[in-house]
Amino acid sequence: MAIKTNKGISMDGKRTMTMDEFKQWLKRFDANKDGRISKEELRSTVYETGERCGRWKSWCGIRSADADGSAFIDKNEITNLVDFANKYLGVRILHV
Repeated sequence: MAIKTNKGISMDGKRTMTMDEFKQWLKRFDANKDGRISKEELRSTVYETGERCGRWKSWCGIRSADADGSAFIDKNEITNLVDFANKYLGVRILHV
């Protein structure tokens, strides 16, 4: 488990969030407010974190999290993004 600092950043430099905080954070990128995250919306998330190669990384994120093959990540698939967030978004999800 990551050690939280007082600013929500773990010792390895990753932003730390609970699963609820992560879901709320992702909602900010749901541009059309349809309750799903598209590849383009996920790309915005990647770029906001300062990562490069947003097009490729967003494609990988959708591919890894989209369990039903709809090309969107819905509320039931957000938990599938935890590994992606850790690897590409610099976010560590705390399981509390």
